[in-house]
Amino acid sequence: MYLAFSDGFGTALGKGAGAIAAYTALGLVLLIIGFLAVDLATPGRLTTIIRTNRNANATLLAVCGIGAVGLVVAASIFASGGKLLEGLIATLVWGLVGIVAQLIASVIVRYLLGVDVARLMAEEKLEPSAILLGATQAAVGLITAIAVI
Repeated sequence: MYLAFSDGFGTALGKGAGAIAAYTALGLVLLIIGFLAVDLATPGRLTTIIRTNRNANATLLAVCGIGAVGLVVAASIFASGGKLLEGLIATLVWGLVGIVAQLIASVIVRYLLGVDVARLMAEEKLEPSAILLGATQAAVGLITAIAVI
């Protein structure tokens, strides 16, 4: 018995590793954009509210927002197929659409329920309205991810 690699194995492995790195980099950029979008939609500086004030409501909204963007990015990568550049472009567009959809949904739910996000960011304990807004972000991320597939 001997071990041998098929022709083109090294090339395919290198291209695959390059694609993984490219999608990971794009995913990271989209996660950062998603976090910044959540930050813009939240009164005050979200990182300060989380890090300095250790606010559970802000943390929950940030976690749900990032998780939802991650769902959209993962679904976009799964659905992209084909050529790398086309897949990256599709992932970028669908990821940005998912981020915008989350922001719109959050604003609508805040308005319909009359949630005062500024007050929520000042509360020391986890509030039911933060859980509802976080669940909305997660649900919109899941809906958008399934729509992409």
